[in-house]
Amino acid sequence: MPELPSLDELMSAAVSGVGGVPRPGQAKMAQAVEHAIETGEHLLVQAGTGTGKSLAYLVPAIRHAFDVNKPAVVATATLALQAQIVDRDMPRLADALEPLLGRRPTYALVKGRRNYLCQHKLTGGYPDDDADTLLGVGQVDADAGRTGREVVRLREWANETDSGDRDELVPGVSEKAWRQVSVSSHECLGSKCPVVEECFVELARADAKEVDVVVTNHSFMAIDAFEGRQMLPEHDVVVVDEAHELVDRVTATITDELTTGTISAAAKRCGRLADTDDLKRSADLLEDALEQHQEGRLLGLSDPLEMAIRAILDAARSIASELKPKNPQDNDGVRQMARAAIDDIFSTCERILEERELDVLWISHNARANTTALRVAPMSVAMLMRDKIFGERTVVMTSATLELGGSFDAVAGTLGLRGAGGPAWNGLDVGSPFDYPKQGIAYVAQHLPAPGRDGMSEQAFDEIETLIRAAGGRTLGLFSSMRAAQSAAEAMRERLGDDFPVLCQGEDQMGTLVRRFASDAKTCLFGTMTLWQGVDVPGSSLQLVVIDRIPFPRPDDPLASARSQAIAKMGGNGFMAVSGTHAALRLAQGAGRLIRHADDRGVVAFLDSRMMTARYAGFLQRSLPPFWPTTDRALILKALARLDENAPPIRAVAEAGTRSTKAPTKKPATSQQAGQAGADAASEARREEARSRALAAAQAAGVSGMGTASALQAPPPKPAPVEESARTAVTDGHAWTAEADEELREGIGMGLTLDELADHLEMSEDAVVARCEQLGLRPQGS
Repeated sequence: MPELPSLDELMSAAVSGVGGVPRPGQAKMAQAVEHAIETGEHLLVQAGTGTGKSLAYLVPAIRHAFDVNKPAVVATATLALQAQIVDRDMPRLADALEPLLGRRPTYALVKGRRNYLCQHKLTGGYPDDDADTLLGVGQVDADAGRTGREVVRLREWANETDSGDRDELVPGVSEKAWRQVSVSSHECLGSKCPVVEECFVELARADAKEVDVVVTNHSFMAIDAFEGRQMLPEHDVVVVDEAHELVDRVTATITDELTTGTISAAAKRCGRLADTDDLKRSADLLEDALEQHQEGRLLGLSDPLEMAIRAILDAARSIASELKPKNPQDNDGVRQMARAAIDDIFSTCERILEERELDVLWISHNARANTTALRVAPMSVAMLMRDKIFGERTVVMTSATLELGGSFDAVAGTLGLRGAGGPAWNGLDVGSPFDYPKQGIAYVAQHLPAPGRDGMSEQAFDEIETLIRAAGGRTLGLFSSMRAAQSAAEAMRERLGDDFPVLCQGEDQMGTLVRRFASDAKTCLFGTMTLWQGVDVPGSSLQLVVIDRIPFPRPDDPLASARSQAIAKMGGNGFMAVSGTHAALRLAQGAGRLIRHADDRGVVAFLDSRMMTARYAGFLQRSLPPFWPTTDRALILKALARLDENAPPIRAVAEAGTRSTKAPTKKPATSQQAGQAGADAASEARREEARSRALAAAQAAGVSGMGTASALQAPPPKPAPVEESARTAVTDGHAWTAEADEELREGIGMGLTLDELADHLEMSEDAVVARCEQLGLRPQGS
């Protein structure tokens, strides 16, 4: 085998290939990732926004895959980042690195079984999830309502798709419809399935064994490691991006719950094969027992709860015995789904009754659904992750927020890397390309009273109003609870009137709210957790971030309180180890919303005076980007007014989210796609006409130098092609969400022209044209 090019050579080609420029932080990170792979020492690397961290880990991962002839795994927390890697980063890297490596690097996206069509279920091998309605696979009718029509469409799509991947169905369908054509891993017949050779999941996993980079999510990676199912191909390197989310994702993966609804559903599923009367009666016992308890953590099982759970366990054991097939060949889909449902209940009851030392048990009530659940989760996943994730491969963890209070120790502890017997690891902060002290100011409103439990004070509302007026709008409000966000939104609407519109999370789809916020400088957007971490609004639409209070976990949060108490019993500082770390991470994420580009300027305003006065203030301050700090209110108001006065025109916000899972190689054309081939010339003519109209309109309006007009005046020499397939929801670099697709349809239904649609969606006309072609839509006048 010829010697591989050096990392420096590959990085140079990659940076050039994606149209970038060398960045010191990116190069430093790439070298550190390569060193970790070579030595087997785990790496925690903090890389600020704008570093280009995905390229910094993908290039050494690809080089390693070529060297050892086995894939590297990349795990992310969000669909948006998975789409960025698979639809944007890897295709461009493959183009750039192919000449040096001698062949094109390959990649695949691997997901859980529930994300794929089940061939056996499609052919009637499983019972219908809605057997009493017209929604079953074998019984649907085009007139059976929305879900029925969706199932009919799914069956038609099943004859066309090569992958069976839900995300390649555009537009998507409801969860209720999808369940009619998919199964969970526990419901799957595995190698006993009569159509296993045609199984979309098995085909996808077989393909993944042959690629260089496998992209998946945190939960899937964790299940693969914990349960040893070998769902991922053999590998010795894992890169975990968005690593600050990993502990919460892993904890959620191994959290179990018991509800009367799940028990009743299992009884219904087993009803044709076993006597379920005892199980139904035990569900009533559980309901009565739960009603005797308040919401919150349980330090032990009460007699009524223990009695109910033991009754459920005994009934489930009896049913499981009845369901066991006499011969393996008798285990058909009907029986397997019943066994899966009853096994889940049985194992959850067993776990609850065991009262394991590290398990936390609590009661949770969902007011909206009017349901009550008994939940059990591990107090800590540190040792489990040490053994199962870090013990068997080299792991690179990366995020913009891993170093809290000036140290990686807090995060490393939650991952199981610290303490006796821990594996070797290194922490590295490669910095950020942004000049935070010059681009941003951190302002603490020290004159305000400390936040209380009775909601925001009038003084805090006065401060928010004054700050918004000084900033000319342009404000993202991040609140510790939805109640606080809604209260502040109502107060500001009364005070600001129509001068500064205020949007609030929950009033519309998040993507719609963000687009409205980003398109009008005077508009403000208030919200909670989703906005703390999931919003990217570069440019002058956002010049002020307001944070109402330090985001400590709720005092009654069962897991946080249990962890804090356990650490205190061992002589540690439970508050700082749990609540302080949680708050520091959220503050770093929230403050990071401000500076997303080298040209961004603004202020992060903390309305919690404890950021200056509390004993833990220094720890929280060191966790933030290094903004220029001040408590001078008059200075801040002048700075905001000056920023507003000199603000450049706003720019469009990038879509956050996608339904895309584009494959590394182009899918063979279907008959439908072949039928579209004759329209290519007309499509290109429409694109050219659209470009001409948009350019003329921009010139007439005197717009130049930025945005769509600039792109049209200097079009790229080789625009990214759009596959003739519904497999992709990314066009010309723009990711389309279900909400954006719906807005596109509504706009066309209203008779909007192409340029009006592009303006409304804040995308290029090429992207809109390409998406319309994928969905079979035609804008007015095209």
